[in-house]
Formats: sequence, structure tokens, C-alpha cells
Amino acid sequence: MDKLKMHSPDLTQKNIARMRDLFPGCVTEARDEVTGKLRLAVDFDQLRHALCDSIVEGPQERYRLDWPGKREALTTANAPISNTLRPARGESVEFDTTRNLFIEGDNLETLKLLQETYLGQVKLIYIDPPYNTGKDFIYRDNFTAEKEQFEVEAGEKNAEGGRLVANPDTRGRYHSDWMSMIYARLTVAKRLLKDDGIILVSIDDYEQAALRKLMDQVFGETNFVAQLVWEKGRKNDAKFFSVGHEYMLVFANNLTRLREKQEIWREEKPGARDIWQEFQRLRGLHGEDFKAIEADLSQWYSDLPKSHPAKKWARYKRVDNNGPWRDRDISWPGGDGPRYDVIHPETGLPCEVPEAGWRYSTPQEMQRQIKLGLVEFREDHTQPPFRKAHIRPIPEEADGNQVDSNDIDDESDDETDFATQVRGSYFYKQSQVSVKYLRKLMGAKVFTNPKDHEELAKLIEYVTPHDRSALVMDFFAGSASTAEAVFKANATYGTNHRFIMVQLPEDLQEAEASTTGTAKKTVQAAIKLMKKNGRPSVLSEVSKERVRQAGAAAIAETCDPGWNRDVGFRVLKVDTSSMKDVYYRPDELKQGDLLDMVDNVKEGRTAEDLLFHVLVDWGVDLTLPIRRETVQGKTVFFVDDNALVACFDKGVTEDLVKELAKREPLRVVFRDNGFVSDAVKINVEQIFCQLSPTTDVKSI
Repeated sequence: MDKLKMHSPDLTQKNIARMRDLFPGCVTEARDEVTGKLRLAVDFDQLRHALCDSIVEGPQERYRLDWPGKREALTTANAPISNTLRPARGESVEFDTTRNLFIEGDNLETLKLLQETYLGQVKLIYIDPPYNTGKDFIYRDNFTAEKEQFEVEAGEKNAEGGRLVANPDTRGRYHSDWMSMIYARLTVAKRLLKDDGIILVSIDDYEQAALRKLMDQVFGETNFVAQLVWEKGRKNDAKFFSVGHEYMLVFANNLTRLREKQEIWREEKPGARDIWQEFQRLRGLHGEDFKAIEADLSQWYSDLPKSHPAKKWARYKRVDNNGPWRDRDISWPGGDGPRYDVIHPETGLPCEVPEAGWRYSTPQEMQRQIKLGLVEFREDHTQPPFRKAHIRPIPEEADGNQVDSNDIDDESDDETDFATQVRGSYFYKQSQVSVKYLRKLMGAKVFTNPKDHEELAKLIEYVTPHDRSALVMDFFAGSASTAEAVFKANATYGTNHRFIMVQLPEDLQEAEASTTGTAKKTVQAAIKLMKKNGRPSVLSEVSKERVRQAGAAAIAETCDPGWNRDVGFRVLKVDTSSMKDVYYRPDELKQGDLLDMVDNVKEGRTAEDLLFHVLVDWGVDLTLPIRRETVQGKTVFFVDDNALVACFDKGVTEDLVKELAKREPLRVVFRDNGFVSDAVKINVEQIFCQLSPTTDVKSI
């Protein structure tokens, strides 16, 4: 029976294996200096010969982005770790049923632990990393460790790894440390994105230019989508210019794939829903009396305050059975369209043909649109008719002519719930709106500059037009605005997006001692709130509390019926391996250690801890429902019924093995020393071969 490896994959070895497929003569075996084991290695002399026409060496000029520590950062991104994720039921909400995750721990370690399970599964990543202002703290990863500190070949980081450290601009590595930090994380994060996935990164002026070049390198400059500008307000105390904006870099994992899918991003016109709701209210009053509805709707527009977004769309004042509509041009976009006779229903004569030709390519399509009631004729034939554009277009309103989508005005031709528009690269939302909102939600000002969850919700909806259950990730969770944005998007648009939030448990007491002014007061407010709630004074606890409050607020309001109302989250915490060192390096076991190593599981680890370690190692979705049953006196876990069955009790008998095999699970795992006898352990695989041959059997 094979054992699970119980550590994240060694990406360096995987990359070398891929290179062997391209250059088989350039890959050989060499003995690892640390472990003494044979590993794949690149023969760079041979590789130079193979690439002799294109290799660039030495001082020769080339176009590239470089900084001290770049190679170390890439090495760290690829190195395996033996850490695990441990469940925290008491800190979770709806642990057994939710599909959302909140992971507490270093985000680089977390990304590595998730890369097997969520490889190519994440649709959208949004991060707001610490800005490199010379005052903020950043992650500084420890790239070196002594041999005795290693675990599992490249091994775990030592106790200093992944800590937040000050990065003052007086340091010689002011830019380099920040670049190394973000480079390693983006490199691993890219592996999690779907082929058609999107990443959005907020940044300010200090590192915007460097981050753009870095993302060009990680994601490919051909996958650059846009650089958004988020204006948050004017600063009148500025000496030269008021820099009140931030940037948001948008990259696709594979822009070609998005184009192949003919994916077009559009957003609902602000105020369109309000118009539709007013129409429904008036229809309830007046029934099919559209003239009465039109009169009341016009008055409603007039009574709206100037700041109301629906005021802009007052031209949708005509009404028919399909709702409010406005007239639109019926000529061919760009000119040189088809010309044919369209008979006026009253005069019986052909209508005047638009100078650019008819919008519809054939008379048959024109007649179809007329029968649908989507063409409005004028009083007589001396002018062309016009087409109707509804505030909530019906599917038939989309042209049946394969007109180039670039020529179609999105106010009426998108097959969507409401009239839509393309977003601009600049948008304005005052920063104090989110500050005041969060203060009211939490009962205290516990975050200094939280991102606006409503704007993020709109962006989530905008870049996931065809994915109604997207997986959204934020591995710099901070104020957890992204989690609330997912709730907001789901409640508004009827989607069922899920999230993975990751946050380091930064000590707020330490942060209080190292900050001053407004920031210090914010930290003090957070500490006070955590004491009131009986929670530890760490940032991740404040983040989780925000998600709890946001979830309760979301379901208390009117929600789209399409949303499953999942506002829970399963808390998992990054921790050291659940397995003792002997599990990974049995060859280093000394005779005097034998009694201590009878059990290879660390003391204090529960069966559920072991289950999640197995889920991580086997790459099983960490949000699947888990059921615990007692079978023949032993505790057995059933993950998503039969996706994985696990029993970590001791004294497992052959009868229990047979009963589990009869359920034909996809995977089954036992404790290596959990069988009642060696004979039962030896027979396990044979039993499953007979009763459930497709089951993958492992042990820990």
C-alpha cells in the first residue's frame, strides 16, 4: 500500500521533467547535497549546445527585469513544504455546509498547499498587497536554512520565515525586498488560475511601474488587459498635486482563450433595475394601460433627484408589454448596408431606406423583428421606422444577422437582464464611503483604508459574465472586503460565487507598538473589539469578524432568489506537518528513537486534522461536505459521500475493510499502523481489488 507524500509538490523537479520532454539529452541525475538522494538535474552545458543559436550570456544587452533576490524568490516559489492545514470549527460559520474558505497563515505557504487541490480552478484573483511606501510592513521570506532545519527535501521554512518586517526606504533593498515578496506569490498564484482566469492587483504610484513589468513577466505582456484608475478623492493638503488615485492592473491568464470563447465584458447600466422595478409597480396599478404607465413613469423620472443614476436614462419613457423602451437607429452600422422594400402598415408604400442601408441583412429578418413588435413605424412612409431598445432587452432583440459586435451599441443589443455598457478604465468612488460603512458594520473603526466592497462586487460581476459560480481568491485578505464583495455580488445578481480568503495572523499588540497617529488608534480599536468578542488580538480574527457581520447583513436584506445564501466560511489554519520527522526521513532514525517513533503522527493531532492533511495532499476540494459515521465501532469520515473515505482509528479489522470496500469509494486512506494485524494490512489492497477495483488505496 502506497503512502501519501504529505508535502506540497517540488515544482523544480516537475519543471525539469517537462524540460526532459523537450531536451531529453540535457537532463540527467545528480545526488542531492542535502538529502543524498538522486534527483533530476539539468546539464546546462548540454542545454547551451542545444540552444546555441539563441542563448544570451554575460554582459550582452537584453530586455529584462532584474533585481537582487529574484532567483531566490523563484526558488522559494518552487520549493516544496511539509506544512498542512488544520480545521478550526469553533471559528467557522456553517462549517459542514459552506463552500467558502478562510485560511489563516502565511499566504505563500497557503498558495503552495492549495496548488494541488485548486490547480487551474480559480476564476478570479483580487489582491490588495501592502504598498511599498517606506512605512508599511511587507512579507520578507527567509530563503535559507541549515540542514538540520530542513524537512522533506527542500523542507519547511524555519521560525523566521514569512514574518512581516518594516521596509524603510533607507534600506538598500527597499524595492528588491518588495519585488521578491510579490514575485514569489504571483508565480504560485498563476498556477491556480483557470485557463480563462483573471487577476486584478491594486497598487499605488510607488511600485506601479515595477509591478506592471513584473506581471508582464509572470503572466506574459500579451495577456495584459487594462490598467484601471480608481479615484478616491482630492487631498487639499498636498504640496504639488493631489494624488488621490490608485491603480488596478488587470491581466488574463490566457487572453487568447477569452477571445476564443468570444467573451465580452459589460456592466449593467446604473439605475436600470430601478426603472424596471418602477415599471412593474406601475403595471400592477394600470395593467395593460401603457399610456397611463408612460405618464406616471415620466413623472417618476421628473421627481428623481439629480444624483440618482436612473435620471440619466429618462429617455426610456415609452412602454410596451416588454417594459420601458427608447427608439434607436435602424440603419446598418458603418454604412453600405442592404437595401430592400419595407412596406408601411398604414400607407402600404415602401418606407424610405436609411442612407446606410437597413440594419437587418435580409427582408425575412426585418419581418421577424416587425412581428415581434420590435420595429416602430412613423406616421407615414416618408421616414424610416426605428427599432425599440428596451431597458431589459428580450433575447429576440439581439440581431439575427451576425453583425460585428464592435459595431453594435450595447444599450440594446446585449442578451442580458438589463441594458449594459462597457466599463471605462477610470472610475470614482470616495474612499470615506467604505470607511464609514465598515465602521457602522463593525461598531468601530478597525481598518484604516478598506477597499469598497460594492465596487469590488461590480468588478466581480463584470469579469465573470458566463461563470455563475466562480471561485474568487484574495490572499491578502486584510479587511476582507473581497469576501463581502462576493456576498454582495451574489445577493444582487443571483450568482453563487465562492471565495478563498488568506490572511496572516499578525499580532495587533506588536502593530500597536510600532505605529503612530491614526493608524495606532485604528489598531487599538481592533484590539478592543477582539477583547469584547473574546477573540485573540490578531488581524486575521478581525478579518473573520468582518465576514461574519457582512454575511449576517447580506441575508438580512432583499436577495436575488438565485443565490443559495451561503454566507458561511470554513476556517483552516496553516500549521506544521501532522507527521513526525520519521515519516519523511525514516533513514535518519536512530535505534534510541525507536520507542518514540512507534506512531508517526504528532501528539495532539486529531482525526479531523489528519483528514485535512490528507485532503491537501491528495488534492481533494477542501470545501466538500464531510460526514462522520461510526462503522463497526470505528470513526469513519465520508467526504462528499464517496469521494474519499478515511479511517484513522487503530484496530481496523478485515471486516471493516470489506464493509468500506463494498461502498466503492473513489479513494480510501488508513493509518499505516492502524490495522489489527500485519496480515490485515497486507490484505487491504487485495480486498479492494476484488470488491472495488477502481478505489485508490493509500496510508499515512
